Amino acid sequence: MFGGTKFGSAAPLAASPASIPTTSSNDVVVPSPPDDTVSCLRFSPAALNPATYLIAGSWDSQVRCWEVAANGQCQPKAAQTLGGPVLDACWSDDGTKVFVAGADNQGKVWDLASQQTTQIAQHNAPIKTIHWVKGTNYTCVMTGSWDKTLKFWDLRSANPIMNLQLPDKCYAADVLFPMAVVVTAQRSVVVYNLDPQPSEYTKLSDSPLKFQHRCVSIFKDKSKNIPMGYALGSIEGRCAIQYIQPVLPKDNFTFKCHRDSPANSSTVQDLYPVNDIACHPVHYTLATVGSDKKYAFWDKDARTKLKGSDAFDQQLTCCNFSNMGNIFAFATGYDWTKGHDQYNPAKKPIIYLHAADEDLKPRTKK
Repeated sequence: MFGGTKFGSAAPLAASPASIPTTSSNDVVVPSPPDDTVSCLRFSPAALNPATYLIAGSWDSQVRCWEVAANGQCQPKAAQTLGGPVLDACWSDDGTKVFVAGADNQGKVWDLASQQTTQIAQHNAPIKTIHWVKGTNYTCVMTGSWDKTLKFWDLRSANPIMNLQLPDKCYAADVLFPMAVVVTAQRSVVVYNLDPQPSEYTKLSDSPLKFQHRCVSIFKDKSKNIPMGYALGSIEGRCAIQYIQPVLPKDNFTFKCHRDSPANSSTVQDLYPVNDIACHPVHYTLATVGSDKKYAFWDKDARTKLKGSDAFDQQLTCCNFSNMGNIFAFATGYDWTKGHDQYNPAKKPIIYLHAADEDLKPRTKK
C-alpha cells in the first residue's frame, strides 16, 4: 500500500536481514527499530483491514511505520523525522493519516499519501498525548500538554476550537468515544464526555493510588460494547480499576503488579513503575508492561493474572494490541528510572510482536 497506491511514494526504511530473530516464546522481533527509547506503539485502525500496520514514536525524533503480515513478519515502510522527541502518536480512523505529539511543543499530521508532515497544534510546553476524536457531528485532534492545557484542533484551522485547563501537567490520556480520560501530575484524573462536544464529566479528587500516575487505558462494557471505566497505572507497581458508574463500591479496586521479592528477603519487595496499559479489543482483558522488564496479562473481571513473561534484557516502555486483538506489540529500552548512571548506549530498543489471542482469553469458570 506504500509506494504508489494508497500511501503514495514512501521512502522505505532500511530492511533487516530476512532471518528475523525470535525470543524463547516465539515473539517476532520487528526489523529496523528506533535508535532511542520507544515512547508509543499504535496499530492501524479497522478501516485498513485486512492489512495491518504498526507505527512507533521514539526519542530519536522519529515516527516509523511497518507493515505486519499475518505470520507476524514485518516490512519497514516509511519514517518521518520531527523537530524533537516523539512523545505520542495515533492514527486517523480511516488510516490515511498519523498524528504526532512532540517535545518541540508541536503536534503534526503525517499524510501517508503525500508523505508530508504539517503542523496542526501548538502548546507552550511539550505535548505529551495526542488522540484523534471522531464524534457524531465533528472530528478533531485532542492534545494534552505539560503546559497544563487540553486542546482540541480542527485540521482546517490554526487555532484550537476548544482550550480546557487541566489541574496540572498532562502525563497520560486515552480516548474511546464518547469518553476521554486525562491523567495529570499530583495524581489527578479528569473524565470528559465528548458528545455532543467536549465537556468535563467528573474529576477524581481522591485517587486510589498513593503514588504518581503513569498510564491509563479505557475499557468497555462486555455486553453493551461501550466505554464504562478505565485502568490506571502508577510508579509504585500498582493498578486501579475505576468504573465511571460502579454498581457497587467494591467494583472499583486496585491490584499489585510489576513487583519482585529479592531472593534474600521474605518481607521486602522491589516496586517498579507500570509504564503502559492496553485493553484487549475483543476479550476486554488487560496487558501491563513495566520497569521490571516484564509484561503481564490480567482478567480484571475475575481479578486474576492470566500470564506473566520472563524478564527481558531492558525495561518495557510501551505496548498496544492490534484492532482484531490477535497481536500484542511491546517495546524494550531504557526508561531512565535508574538515572543517567545506568544508561548503556550499547543497548538499543527492540520492538516485539506476540501472538496474543489465546493468552488474553478470560478464564473459564469451573
